[in-house]
This record gives sequence, C-alpha cells and structure tokens, in this order.
Amino acid sequence: MRIALTGSSGKLGTVVARQLRAHGHDVIGLDLSGRRGKGFVQTDLTDYGQVVDALQAVGDQHDGVDALVHLAAIPAPGIRPDVATFHNNIASTFNAFWAATRLGIRRIVYASSETVLGLPFDAPPPYVPVDEDYPARPESVYSLVKHLEEQLAIELARWHPDLSITALRFSNVMTPEDYAEFPSFDADARLRKWNLWGYIDARDGAQAIEKALDAARPGFDRFIIAAADTVMTRPNTELLDEVFPDVPRKREFGENETLLSIEKARRVLGYEPRHSWRDHV
Repeated sequence: MRIALTGSSGKLGTVVARQLRAHGHDVIGLDLSGRRGKGFVQTDLTDYGQVVDALQAVGDQHDGVDALVHLAAIPAPGIRPDVATFHNNIASTFNAFWAATRLGIRRIVYASSETVLGLPFDAPPPYVPVDEDYPARPESVYSLVKHLEEQLAIELARWHPDLSITALRFSNVMTPEDYAEFPSFDADARLRKWNLWGYIDARDGAQAIEKALDAARPGFDRFIIAAADTVMTRPNTELLDEVFPDVPRKREFGENETLLSIEKARRVLGYEPRHSWRDHV
C-alpha cells in the first residue's frame, strides 16, 4: 500500500515508517519536522488545506494514498498547556480524518491511548486486567481529546459504511535505549502504578499498525496495544496487593503478564508482541 503517516518523525512514527517500508509499503511521512526529500512532506496538521493537499498529491512524491496512519499529536499530558494540547490534537485529528473521508481514503489506523482507561488510576481501575469493555474514563485534557477522537471515529464510520477506522490504545512507547532504567522501578511499586506497570516496544507498536491495516474491515474498533509483560520483575499479585488490594481480579494471570489486556488484539488482529525489555537488560 501507499500509506500516509502523520507524526512520522516522532518516537513511534520513525519506527513505524522504517518497518512499513521494510515490508514493502510506500510511506509518505507528514510532519512539521523531518528529513526533507522523497517520502516526506512537511505538513502542519492543524491547517486543513495543507492536510488535504498532502494527502491528495504532492509533486512527484505521490498522486494519492491507499491508507492513513495518524500518529501526529502532542504525545502526553503536561508537555504544553492544556488548551494548546486540546487545540492541537483535536484539530489535527479532525483534519486528518475529514480530509481522508473527503478524498475517498477508506482505511484509517490511528493512535488512541491507554489514558482513556482511567490513567493515572488515582481512582482504581474497575478490575484487572483492564480491557476495552468498560466506558472511557478520561482524567486529563490529553485523555479527553483521545476519547473525543474515538467518538469522532465512531460517527464518521457510521456516516460512511465503507470506511474502516481502527483506534490503537497504545501503552507507554519505549525503545531499547529506554530499558536500562527499568530495573529501578522495582524499588517502589507506585512509581509505575499509573498505567498498571505497562509499556509497549515501538517495534511491536509498528507490528500492531501493520496488522490493523491488513485486518481493516468497515466500521470502527478499538484495541489495547501493550507488551506481553510488565515493566516490573516483582510479581503481579504482590504489586496488586500493595497498590490496588480491593480491585477485582477477573481471571488468573501470569507472574509478570501485562495487566493491560491484549487478548482482543491477539484474537482479532493477530497481534503478538515479539519484544521485551528483559531481552535488553
């Protein structure tokens, strides 16, 4: 496929671009910054006209795309003021989705977020492992935007019965360079309780995107995307007894198994994490 990739210069986007190209896809990166040249178009996603133009055709770069992967965003709460985060992220996503539907692009995969599950879990989760079955619980402006983006996707898919939009609720994105810090987390279970001790290797994030593109069906769906394990060597039962003793446990789970359930992604997308921080430390 020829794939437009917004946020192509970001932490996840750079890995996604590399892996999609390695697997034979033609990737057109759209971002404010990046290496200029073939395969990249400098684009302000908050400007609808630029988004339409970049998706439709750019000189000899391309004459239209088959799919949109939308990763561009201020990537977390607290980086910029809440108002700036809201205005940037909601406008970028609306522009990307709206332009794609206007241009007849019918395959969209985009980065939602684990934050819609209730992070930082100051109010405990309803149960563990958490999954896609309970309503969104945004606790920050960043998370609120992610929730609104999912609602936008739901309605656009309803308006356009042939449109496929897949929201991937990525956990905290990591690369091998980040893993040296992980052993220090064991000293205090509360250091990483904010996302149930979860993470996702960027290479597995790229895998999930490719799987979602391949499995795209008309309509909207959402998936939690995390590594198969936690960031801790301490067992889950010990962590939960200490931090979330009253949270119901839906089933038995492995000693270090992720508490961000990836069962749906495994079942529907064929997603299977291949990378663990334990292989690098």
